[in-house]
Amino acid sequence: MLERIIKFFDKKLSQSEFSDRTISDAGQHGLTPKMISHNAHQVVDTLQKAGFDAYVVGGSVRDLLLGLKPKDFDVATNAEPTEVKALFRRSRIIGRRFQIVHVQFSRELIEVTTFRSNQNDDVKASKKNAPLRQQSKSGMLTRDNLFGSITDDAERRDLTVNALYYDPSDNTIHDFTGGLQDIDSRTIRMIGDPATRFREDPVRLLRVARFTAKLGFSIEPRTAKPMSKLAADLAHVSPPRFFDETLKLFMSGNGASTYKLLCEHRLFDQLVPQVAHLIKDASNNAARLIEQAFINTDIRISSNQRVTPAFIYAALLWPAVEKLAAQYADRGNSGTYALSKASSEVIAKQITVTAIPRRFTMPMREIWDLQLQLPRRGGHRAKRLSENPRFRAAYDFILLREQAGEDLAGLGDWWTQYQESDEEQKLKMSERLSNTGNKRRRSRGPRHKKEHQG
Repeated sequence: MLERIIKFFDKKLSQSEFSDRTISDAGQHGLTPKMISHNAHQVVDTLQKAGFDAYVVGGSVRDLLLGLKPKDFDVATNAEPTEVKALFRRSRIIGRRFQIVHVQFSRELIEVTTFRSNQNDDVKASKKNAPLRQQSKSGMLTRDNLFGSITDDAERRDLTVNALYYDPSDNTIHDFTGGLQDIDSRTIRMIGDPATRFREDPVRLLRVARFTAKLGFSIEPRTAKPMSKLAADLAHVSPPRFFDETLKLFMSGNGASTYKLLCEHRLFDQLVPQVAHLIKDASNNAARLIEQAFINTDIRISSNQRVTPAFIYAALLWPAVEKLAAQYADRGNSGTYALSKASSEVIAKQITVTAIPRRFTMPMREIWDLQLQLPRRGGHRAKRLSENPRFRAAYDFILLREQAGEDLAGLGDWWTQYQESDEEQKLKMSERLSNTGNKRRRSRGPRHKKEHQG
């Protein structure tokens, strides 16, 4: 019991050692506890009543200050994961690199993190059962379970605008890194030395680009300076995590502006290496195709229409597939075989970079395959193709290619008219295309008969 009491007061003491803390009250920031998720408020209240410090932290505070709707609410506390879990019946500890607690409330999940420390001194590391902070030779963090004070935690976060702590109990915002000022000046700034922080976790390079595009901010020059030079460090990120991060980049509704930033800082080269050289080649339309794909995706998201990673990755990799398929076709292979072989090889290479799940790679291949089939629409083919489960996606892909400047002889317009026509008109459209083909088939009859007689 005495050990627990000492531990409790040690934690409270650490919270009194604040330096450079700015506390803003309601008259300075405009937030109210009612703006916070009821469940997040309940988590904070429960932790505080148990004697711990707790705050709503990160992106939700930032978004509320900017008048945006937060996607979720996270909580930070000086309670350790096991102590958090003991307070909430529906909770579980997850994570290896850094342990966090997920507290479940019906459909809402509140993520609770313990204050992290940027220190790895011998005193902390020598404590019994103390979690450790480990780094690879490149400087990348491989384990980050060292706990600390709220000051440590603020310094440990990546961007100043994401390091704001809101206490709904007294309606105050605690700022240790100048985040409020950067929100006011619309600036994305890395906390600490940018190069060191990027090496610790190269995904931060992507986060800088993503938040800059999402918020319409500008990157502070000192933060921007090492980005291109350190872009190659993204190769150290695991393919599954890399895939998840690309979805945040491409499916946030700001894909077009994000894409420009990725290219500007040479980050896109690491995301889709097989296409990197093609988008820099003015002799093809790869850059226009990918940019248009993001524009179309952003429009769909803003209109609350469905978007899928399969379509986005189909667009991203199509220039590489098309070029490789052409090479196989030049060697005398059929168009179908050339496309199939190229598709397999391009996907195989890409999944070593971003681990695209099979549930997406299969639709990607079907979209590509239909690019060869949709021009063959005479007779009954048009009806069969229009009934294909992937027809709509393949049709949208045809439109995308045309929007990017590719001449497909009016194929997109034909399929648009076909879908808008009644059954009689559809039949006539198909028959007009099949007339030439029927004549060819009739002309083969005598030749086959003659060969049989001979």
